Amino acid sequence: MPLRPAGPLGHLPPRDQHLFWQYGRGPTVPVRDPLIHHAVQRQATAAPHAIAAEHQGATITYGELDRRADALAARLAREGVRPGDHVGLFVRRSIPMLVGLLGILKAGAAYVPQDIGQAPPHQLAHVIRTARTRVVLTAAEHAHRVPLPDGHLMITPDEPQPYAPKPRTPEPRTPEPHPPLRPDDGCYVLFTSGTTGRPNGVKVTHRNVANILLTEPGGLGIRPGDRVAQLLNVAFDMAAWEILGCLTHGGTLVIRGKDAAAAARTADVLIATPTVLSGIDPATCPRVHTVAVAGEPCPRPLADRWARHAAFHNCCGPTETTIVNTMHLHHPSDPLLTIGRPTPNNTVYVLDADRRPLPIGEVGEMWAGGDCVSAGYLDNDALNAERYAPDPFLGAGHRMFRTRDLGRWTPDGDLEHLGRTDDQVKVRGFRVELDSVSSVLESVEGCLRAVTLKRDARTLVSFVCPADVDPDGARRAVAEALPYYCVPETVMPLPSLPETDRGKIDKQALLRMAEERTLQGAAR
Repeated sequence: MPLRPAGPLGHLPPRDQHLFWQYGRGPTVPVRDPLIHHAVQRQATAAPHAIAAEHQGATITYGELDRRADALAARLAREGVRPGDHVGLFVRRSIPMLVGLLGILKAGAAYVPQDIGQAPPHQLAHVIRTARTRVVLTAAEHAHRVPLPDGHLMITPDEPQPYAPKPRTPEPRTPEPHPPLRPDDGCYVLFTSGTTGRPNGVKVTHRNVANILLTEPGGLGIRPGDRVAQLLNVAFDMAAWEILGCLTHGGTLVIRGKDAAAAARTADVLIATPTVLSGIDPATCPRVHTVAVAGEPCPRPLADRWARHAAFHNCCGPTETTIVNTMHLHHPSDPLLTIGRPTPNNTVYVLDADRRPLPIGEVGEMWAGGDCVSAGYLDNDALNAERYAPDPFLGAGHRMFRTRDLGRWTPDGDLEHLGRTDDQVKVRGFRVELDSVSSVLESVEGCLRAVTLKRDARTLVSFVCPADVDPDGARRAVAEALPYYCVPETVMPLPSLPETDRGKIDKQALLRMAEERTLQGAAR
């Protein structure tokens, strides 16, 4: 009997070796502007009088945005900012936020965003220290909130004359020539939510960002004249999809105020987490023609509801793989809600615990490869070694990233997302996939969202919304579909589910609610 060929696919039958690449490799597509701010500048040159953004009645044109960003970039250069540097962008949603972001990129630096209204001082201090942001941009009204260390500089782009150089003794020397910016230089540094400890800074390059935003479907078909809602926290990577995805294609960014739904009602394109999207009624958004969700699993009822009104993209990908690296255009008639296939110039591998490819249809952990793979964590060699690895399938110096998402290929070549490895918990000694319980609950009539959490070693607790969902009927549905150890001890109906500042479900707040409910019951 002949031996199978050696190599990372040698253990697979020939059919699975073929499908490994057919399903797992996105199309190879050229990227026109490998430096993301060049794409914005191209729009400003083509249509300088077009409205780039609006916020609470104020607007800015592409020409004015480009001019103000150029002036800020010159100021940053005079202050010694160079390619490879990181500059803090500690702001609230606003037009100056866009000037700051684009000015930092034009200076050759990577922006490090934080929502100055929500991030506590200790988190800002951690970001400044870890990202080594010697310069921080913020609004004048929020300057007092920034814990600026000695030797650091604060610039407020919203001041009346923000770009005049400050007098110094001696006068600043003429900046030395510096090397040109490259596609593999940093575009932004995002700090993950830090649910397992302190937030980790992830360095994302221009090549990474341009690859998802300037190819389709990641470009979402945005064209000049399209209105793109800016709903999300600037410190969340999906906000980069909203902001840069709009500005690189000549659209108008509709920056929300306190009411996300109000901004959505005038938009053509929505990018959101399922939690944020669930608070918006598609019937009130007649202009919306394109929707993309990511950041957490999307309930099938929510996907179907929006897919009846607009092109609906269900997407997946952690910050470390640059916003999203798989996308699926969902239709209500689809048998499954999947996360689709890899986006252009990217790959996805379903591997076992030994990092060997699994046959098509078997459940494994998804690893991501290609141009989406970010440059890694700042100052965390141990975590880099754990989550990033040489890519044996692409070779040639490529790396792949361990997403910790579970999935399998459908026979048609789409990825079915089956939760996260850290969402697999032990209850009474049995392994339970929490998302599987929530999926059953979301199939109950009237249930729009569901979350299941492990409360202790023996019990699960589930939360459903809206508040009129029958909790006893919901528990029976789980008992009929899954083993007894998967049945939640309690199902708590709520009018809505609490959100984190990233627009995701706040699981810690839910556990506190469950604890309060128990204490109230014990007190009776």
